[in-house]
Amino acid sequence: MANRFNLIRIPKLLFGAGQANELPGLLKYHGNRILVLTGLSSFRQNPEILRMFSLLDQRKFTMQFESIGREPTPSDIDGITQKYDPDSIDIVLAIGGGSVLDSGKAVSAMLPAGGSVRDYLEGVGTKTHSGAKKYFVALPTTAGTGSEATSNAVISETGANGFKKSLRHENFVPDCAVVDPVLALNCPADITASSGMDAFTQLVESYVSLKANSYTDALALDGIARIKDSLTNAVSNGTDLEARSGMAYAAFISGITLANAGLGLTHWFASSIGGFFFAPHGTICGTLMGTVNRFNITMLLQQDGISVTHNKYATLGKLFSGEHDRDLNWYMNFAADYMEILTEKLQIRRLGDFGITGQDLDRIAAVTDHKANPVKFDREQLTEILKTRL
Repeated sequence: MANRFNLIRIPKLLFGAGQANELPGLLKYHGNRILVLTGLSSFRQNPEILRMFSLLDQRKFTMQFESIGREPTPSDIDGITQKYDPDSIDIVLAIGGGSVLDSGKAVSAMLPAGGSVRDYLEGVGTKTHSGAKKYFVALPTTAGTGSEATSNAVISETGANGFKKSLRHENFVPDCAVVDPVLALNCPADITASSGMDAFTQLVESYVSLKANSYTDALALDGIARIKDSLTNAVSNGTDLEARSGMAYAAFISGITLANAGLGLTHWFASSIGGFFFAPHGTICGTLMGTVNRFNITMLLQQDGISVTHNKYATLGKLFSGEHDRDLNWYMNFAADYMEILTEKLQIRRLGDFGITGQDLDRIAAVTDHKANPVKFDREQLTEILKTRL
C-alpha cells in the first residue's frame, strides 16, 4: 500500500517539436492582448520564436514586450506591473530561461494584486496573495529550472542583506506550458551545461528528498535517465533535436518533482549564495551537486543499517554504471563519481569565479537550511563542502 502524499497540479502541456506553432490556437480562447516577457535578445536571435510571433500577429493579437536580462528583482517586477493597467492585459506570455519564466509568473500574479511583489515574498513580506492572476503561458528556451511546471517564482535581491525568496501559490502554476525543444536549438553550450545540471540537481535532490513519494520517485528516475542519455550530447551538439527533447522533458519533470518532493542542500546553498553574490543559479547548482552528493553518500555509508536513501543512491549507481553485479557501497560511490566527473567534463565554473572567498563560507553556511536533505550537516561541515568548490 502506497504511503499518503499530496500533489500540486501541473499545467496544460504542449510538448514536442513544433508545438510553439500551436500557440495562436491556444490563446484565442483567453483574449487577444498579450504582455510578452523575453530575455534581452532571445527572440531576436531565434527564427522559431520570430515565426511564432508572426503567426500571432497574423491572428490579430496585440503584443507589448518587456525584457529580463537577469534573475528578477522586486524592482524588476514592480517596474513592469506598474506600467500597465491590469484591465489592458489578457495574457502574460513568458519566453526564455528560468529567470524569464519566473518573471512572467510574478507579473501575471502581481498585475491583479497591485503593490510591490516584495510584500508577498516568503520570509520577506507580510501579505498573503489571493492567487488571482492573469492567464499565464510559459515557453522555456532552456532546459533547467522547470519553472514551467512549478507554483513559485524566485525573486532575488543581491547584497549584504540580500535574499532569494519565492512568490508562491498553487494557482501560480502556469496555465499552459509549451515545451518545444526546437526553441532551445540556439542555446549556447555553456548555458545548456549549467541549466542542464540544474535540472539534474533537481531530479536527484527530489529523488533522495525526505519528502519524496512513489509518484515523484518514478518521475525523477525517468528524468534522470533522460539526463544521462541527453545532457552531454546537447552540450556538444546543440542542434541534436533528440538530445534537446530529452533535456526539455527532464527539465519539465524536474519542475514537477521539486514542487512535490522538495529539494536538498545544493539548492539551499544556491539560494543563500544568490542573496549575497551575482552568480547564475544553474552554475551554482551544477558546481556543487557532485560534492554535496559525495558528502551525503559518505555520511550515509558511515551509518549503521541500510535506509531507503542508501538504496536510492545505489539505484542511481546502477543506472549510471550499467553494472548489475556490484555491492551497495560500490553503486553508491559510483553515483557520486559520476556526478563529480560530469561536473568536470562540462567545465562548470567554481565558486571562486564569482568572487566568493574562504572568508565568505561561514556566513553562507549560517543562513543555509537543508531540511529535506537526507543527511543533516553542522555549520563546520557545510563550510567544508563549500570549500571543496572554491
